[in-house]
Amino acid sequence: MRNSTRSRVDPFIVMDVMEAARRAEDAGRDIIHMEVGQPSTGAPKGAVEAVKAALDRDAMGYTVALGLPALRARIARLYGEWYDLDLNPERVVITPGSSGGFILGFTALFDSGDRVGIGAPGYPSYRQILSALGMVPVDLPAAPENRYQPVAADFAGMDLAGLMVASPANPTGTMLDRDALGALIGAAQGQGAAFISDEIYHGLEYDKKAVTALEISDEVYVINSFSKYFSMTGWRVGWMVVPEDHVRVLERIAQNMFICAPHASQVAALAAMDCDAELRGNLEVYRKNRALMLEGLPKAGFDKIAPPDGAFYVYADVSELTEDSRALAAEILDKAGVAVTPGLDFDPLRGATTLRFSYARATADIEEGLARLARFMAARG
Repeated sequence: MRNSTRSRVDPFIVMDVMEAARRAEDAGRDIIHMEVGQPSTGAPKGAVEAVKAALDRDAMGYTVALGLPALRARIARLYGEWYDLDLNPERVVITPGSSGGFILGFTALFDSGDRVGIGAPGYPSYRQILSALGMVPVDLPAAPENRYQPVAADFAGMDLAGLMVASPANPTGTMLDRDALGALIGAAQGQGAAFISDEIYHGLEYDKKAVTALEISDEVYVINSFSKYFSMTGWRVGWMVVPEDHVRVLERIAQNMFICAPHASQVAALAAMDCDAELRGNLEVYRKNRALMLEGLPKAGFDKIAPPDGAFYVYADVSELTEDSRALAAEILDKAGVAVTPGLDFDPLRGATTLRFSYARATADIEEGLARLARFMAARG
């Protein structure tokens, strides 16, 4: 049977690493997981209890396509709590995870053949979803001196239909301050390009609060999720904030593509937003893990890093060790029992000489993983 040309997307390499780690575990090995950006904690207890209660009284059928009104209102209130913004809840669209938001956003904003700029290194699924939708992802290689974040000069005169940025970023954890983000928004809008801000790691910041694009302009798309700060990866629920005149556009597309986000997940998400103490406790674990990584990785020999401002990743230049990060990651898994992600996922041109380390797991795992990496590097010479 034939396949479409749009189906020819690259694999998500971190998922392949996860599968290799799973096979090793099935064979009886103890593996430390530094490959995947998944919190070791589950959904907040209050969220789980809310779903249990709802299941006793509700059939959990379809919701309206834009999502539960109470959840949309609570998300709007979050923007007041976090950023001192007065956000109209009607601008909030509930999605099946941030991935659903990317599909909806790209479909609403761009036509087949449109060129959309994405920072490199960056989240690989931007590139693959754009390609699968018939659009053209344009990698914008970000410089180490800019902490791997794009700047306006990176896309000057490139005739882009859109620009996608993330702050805090995956895989680097670096953030854009207000001036840098404003300059990108202004440059994109100045050339008629739509601006999309991936803010999935907001809430996971260590020294200063991340800036939302909505503080700078209402003429942007913001995409977020309950996966990271709210520790609900498997629940597949996220949200978008869009200009008021785009809401009906998104609603029509969502009705046909997804019908709605999972009802039970929306119930859990609403309750999770009031589990402040538990969520702040999770953040303190990541803060401790971050400190361990910033001390332990250079000691082990991974010393070319951009210290992360947020998220739970460290991105390391390993060009002095290898020109094949996938082979090095496989060697680390085999000999050290630590799963890490090769940079090829995030930067097709330069990723052969980079690795991403996640510190989203329990602190004991991070300590053990760093000890194993140190032994591995010492033995490797």
